[in-house]
Amino acid sequence: MRVNVAGLVLENPTILASGIIGETGESLLSAFEAGAGAVVTKSIGLEARKGYSNPTLVELPFGYLNAMGLPNPGIESFGEEVLLAVRGGATVIGSVFASEAEIFAQLSSKMEAFGVSAVELNLSCPHASGYGMELGVDPGVVREIVLAVKKSVTVPVFVKLTPNTHRIIEVAQAVQAAGGDCIVAINTLRAMAISIEAGRPILSNIFGGLSGPAVKPIGVRCVYEMYDVVDIPIIGAGGIETWQDALEYIMAGAVAVQIGSGVGRRGLRIFKEVNSGLERYLKSRGIESLEDLVGTAHA
Repeated sequence: MRVNVAGLVLENPTILASGIIGETGESLLSAFEAGAGAVVTKSIGLEARKGYSNPTLVELPFGYLNAMGLPNPGIESFGEEVLLAVRGGATVIGSVFASEAEIFAQLSSKMEAFGVSAVELNLSCPHASGYGMELGVDPGVVREIVLAVKKSVTVPVFVKLTPNTHRIIEVAQAVQAAGGDCIVAINTLRAMAISIEAGRPILSNIFGGLSGPAVKPIGVRCVYEMYDVVDIPIIGAGGIETWQDALEYIMAGAVAVQIGSGVGRRGLRIFKEVNSGLERYLKSRGIESLEDLVGTAHA
């Protein structure tokens, strides 16, 4: 069930999303060996960053609410982790975040030197001031960042978009216009929770990002809308826990899917479960390739 994502050939359409067990080479490799077609690293910045103090995570009946604050060891300290996963046979996509185009380009170039198969630009984190969503809601800024990164690397450039804007279609078009190779949609939604016992917000940062089944209908809608206006591949993300969830995204227009909160809620077995379910569906319908189902909901 191989899929081609902007020239990157994966053994299957499931990808470990950034921020989920992507801190070490061992954890990346474990997800790949568990059945993921590729794995995305934790978002890495130029310098080490501690992130926010606890509490940073709220478990909900319908997903997670988190505000980690982009903790990471910095790009210079992350090379060995990438190399460990790559040498173990994993297809690794390096996720990076920054506050300006030049640094995005610098980080992406470093990731390519480490041996990643593609880079993913985090333009969608909803809770880190000066990064992510604050940049990713402006089509002009997104275009500038993608242009700079494309000049600095030869591997495919994926761009992860935020749903926290009414201009997501304009942003998607800006990614394509700048030469971006693939869009990842979506990242988490800006949200919060309040403790009624304490009478105050639970997260130390007050606001966080909502993920899990609650956001899937929004993710599917975003992919569906983008499919009609861009010609580059789209990877669906948000709330995927079953093969049926993945198939919704594919029929909306995604060529592959990323799974994040589903790993936390169902474990690493989720990759094989989703892939085997998709394979059974194809066989039962006499469909030769998953590619034949991409965008069929538009017919």
